[in-house]
Amino acid sequence: MEAGLEQVAEVEGTTATWLKKDPLMYTAATRHPMILSIRDGSIDLSSFKRWLGQDYLFVRAFVPFVSSVLLKACRESDDNSDMEVLLSGLAALNDEIAWFKKEASKWGVVLSSIAPQKVNEDYCRFLESLMGPDVEYTVAVTALWAIELVYQQSFAYCLEEGSRTPPELAETCRRWGNEGFGQYCRSLQKIADRRLLRATNEELKKAQAVFFRVLEHEVEFWNMSRG
Repeated sequence: MEAGLEQVAEVEGTTATWLKKDPLMYTAATRHPMILSIRDGSIDLSSFKRWLGQDYLFVRAFVPFVSSVLLKACRESDDNSDMEVLLSGLAALNDEIAWFKKEASKWGVVLSSIAPQKVNEDYCRFLESLMGPDVEYTVAVTALWAIELVYQQSFAYCLEEGSRTPPELAETCRRWGNEGFGQYCRSLQKIADRRLLRATNEELKKAQAVFFRVLEHEVEFWNMSRG
């Protein structure tokens, strides 16, 4: 099993079973050619700028989604600590949006002129579909974990020993590849696994489908960014 996958599957749970079921899809999302090009230093910086603008728009749509997961936790969670984990993630998004603005200014990307590409719009519509009252907390928090997981594992790979990540992209990689964000992702995974352990068969099916759909959206987003 690949090193990144081993880290994610530290605690054997439902999510680890899914990762083992289709490791190629997980690898496609976390070891995408876009990420490999950052790691080996060959990235076309126009791709990075495209990703920067599009991801800024995505994060703005991500905020209400995370808020909706927090609201579901307040109503449905069986553990009060869930709210603390989710609130920490939501609070960090304010700083993240400020970071995108700072980076855009540094790279000459005019965020106000960026229009979402279709892949981005489709992903944002997917998030919206998970915000409704008919979507169970278990399903929504599984999606949140999967989304955060891909970035953590992708950018952490660019920081590993032997990488030749360009110095000007190191801060970007540290933003999601740092150990603190890794711990947040593991906390989300524990929440998802706890909920999935008690889920109905119908919820399990929905959550698994959503998990793999997130991976597909992430691959499509990297494809779009790379051009």
